[in-house]
Amino acid sequence: RTGSVLELTFGPNSTERAQRERLRDLAVFERVCSDPMRTSRSLAVKKFCRTISSTGIQASDIRPLPVLRETMDYLWHLLNSSEYPFEIVHDFIFDRTRSVRQDLSIQNLVNDQAIGIYEDVIKFHILSHQRLARSCQDSDASSLCYLNTEQMMKCLLSLFDMYHTIHKINSQSNKEAEYYSFFVLLHMGCKIPKMANSLSFWYSQLPASIVRSKEMIFARTILRCYHLGNFKRFFCMIADEATELQLCLVEPFLNEVRARALMYLNHSGYKLQHHPLTHLSDILMIEELELEDLCRICGLEISRSGDTKAFAPKQTTFSLPTPLSKSSGIYISREIKR
Repeated sequence: RTGSVLELTFGPNSTERAQRERLRDLAVFERVCSDPMRTSRSLAVKKFCRTISSTGIQASDIRPLPVLRETMDYLWHLLNSSEYPFEIVHDFIFDRTRSVRQDLSIQNLVNDQAIGIYEDVIKFHILSHQRLARSCQDSDASSLCYLNTEQMMKCLLSLFDMYHTIHKINSQSNKEAEYYSFFVLLHMGCKIPKMANSLSFWYSQLPASIVRSKEMIFARTILRCYHLGNFKRFFCMIADEATELQLCLVEPFLNEVRARALMYLNHSGYKLQHHPLTHLSDILMIEELELEDLCRICGLEISRSGDTKAFAPKQTTFSLPTPLSKSSGIYISREIKR
């Protein structure tokens, strides 16, 4: 990174930078020649400070909006780094985007540029939601998923307040409907802090244009299908209507819906009416081999007739696995672009 603006991404506080060098408090992305005690103005990025006080802050300690925009662009560039495990990349960007939001909050900045930064921060959390769900199998990774979702919710609620503020001056983000839909989709897994009011009440507070938007109609319908067990419509809508980021939010729940679909088919069918895996793999948007693995995880015995694999209903060995295996799906693989 070169240029006066980028060199200020950490902020001009050389004391903080020197202290972090002394304490070896440098992330791998901030080190000069991998030295844990050396950084530079062009590598170090300002950390989030939990105990910051607005009364003791100097104007020179807070990054102006153009610098925050450059910082966000730089952090986004690191997201696809393959040099380190994603958990390390996530930990760094997670902290530094909180610092970006902190500087925006201290300056009480609410405008199109600030909203664009918030939307990018939320996009980072959504992509992390997908990638952490793919890799999270132990308790430590599970806590990362929870913290990521928690910060995503906080960002969304702050963003909605910003949307409301700019509406007063007849301004609007062209991404509003999609970002409101994310809040609905996050209720799919019931792993978020409980709302004081129901979603129905929340819908009633939204502008009619948002409620009637295709993004919100999709999110509400998908949530309803998820709770009612309408797996066929669930997957058809995902294939036909989901945006890239909506796909990322839904992906961690795909195997759960697939397993529940297998449960319905097993309990409701006739013993002689076998379910071919080739047909089911198309409906459930999953490779046939992966579907066969999921059937076995659920305790279903697979029979074979020629080249056709199938399972017969009414198998008493069926059980819903807990926790379910990692999400998979041939459709959920499109690259997210900015």
